[in-house]
Amino acid sequence: MDTAESNMRRRATCDERRAAGEGERVQTLAGDGLLAATSSRRDALSARLLRRMSRTQSGFTLLELMIVISIIIILAIIVLPQYQKTVLQARESVLRDDLAQMRKLLDQYAADKGQLPQSLEDLSSSGYLREVPVDPITGQKDWNVVTGQDANSAEGGQGVVDVRSASGDLSSEGTPYSEW
Repeated sequence: MDTAESNMRRRATCDERRAAGEGERVQTLAGDGLLAATSSRRDALSARLLRRMSRTQSGFTLLELMIVISIIIILAIIVLPQYQKTVLQARESVLRDDLAQMRKLLDQYAADKGQLPQSLEDLSSSGYLREVPVDPITGQKDWNVVTGQDANSAEGGQGVVDVRSASGDLSSEGTPYSEW
């Protein structure tokens, strides 16, 4: 019986050594992110790692969202004044162009017809303009027309000699739009 007991002790010792070796192997491989172990231990470890990964990568934290929102707000504060300045410069450019075109057409109308137009609508009805443009500053067709003596008329009639913006605001240059 001594041999049977000693054989059992040897087998138990070998099994313990084998189990201890596998445990170390599982720990080192799991620490490296690799899962290579026996099927039952591998399943248990992979399930634990998946649970841990799903908890840590589920979404953004409140702090991360606050930082991103703060950066967006700072960028908007920096960009918004430049955007508004660019829009104002574009409106002023359109106003200058519209005034120059209408003044040129007033002169052309007077040269062709021999008299000044009585209103801006006469320019559009005669085919010199498709339609009276919208004042880009006020957003309406509310131009101030300046009437004066018609030098070409024999009867001494009057007509539109100039056109100006109806806006009372100041331009980026500091001059009123109504003086352009």
